[in-house]
Amino acid sequence: MSTRRQFLERTTTGAALYGAMSLPLDLFPSVTAAVAAPASDALQEEWNVAWPSRITGKHKALFDVAEVESGYGVWRASAWAGQYQQALKAKPADLSPVIVLRHNAIILAMQQSFWDKYAIGKSKGVTHPLTMQPVDRNPVLLDEKDGIPAPFNQAGLHRQLARGVTVLACNLALQDLVDMIKEVDKVSDDAARKVALAGMVPGVILQPSGVFACVLAQEAGCAYVKAA
Repeated sequence: MSTRRQFLERTTTGAALYGAMSLPLDLFPSVTAAVAAPASDALQEEWNVAWPSRITGKHKALFDVAEVESGYGVWRASAWAGQYQQALKAKPADLSPVIVLRHNAIILAMQQSFWDKYAIGKSKGVTHPLTMQPVDRNPVLLDEKDGIPAPFNQAGLHRQLARGVTVLACNLALQDLVDMIKEVDKVSDDAARKVALAGMVPGVILQPSGVFACVLAQEAGCAYVKAA
């Protein structure tokens, strides 16, 4: 609770630093011609490991999100981009943020329809990032209609994906959701995995594990940030 309150106080006080969060869609020129691979690619025998080629900016940062924490780990990636533009006058093309959703935070990689079907918000005790009240919606997919005012509404996962931010998800953590689906829907492992893959937010790239993704991003030059 204290951590959440401190985060809110600091971001509210320094809200001006978020003014640059509304970045153009051509955040990374090298990415505009290559849309993030759909989650269904994970059904293939080979993993998509071409994403490090996107990390071309002068400033590279990996945001390791292992806990839900009302979605703040995802928000912090957007805040970093805005602050670098504000304080360092960095251009959007100079920034290469990478977000890794792993461990308990794997649920942030799932679409709202998945949250609704399996009552994720209630079962995981998720809270709204601003009101701190229980919420049944994926906090990183919230918008103005969900009580997220500007400039914070630009920090959503869907908004960052649209700007070309690389978002990766842990396959090992996804297996926990597969097991849950098997139990709830009474289906086979293969059938449950297909449901889980179909439930991922479009544009999120599944990796063998979150640790794998974190290390590969660092090998590509990203500074490591334990975001949540």
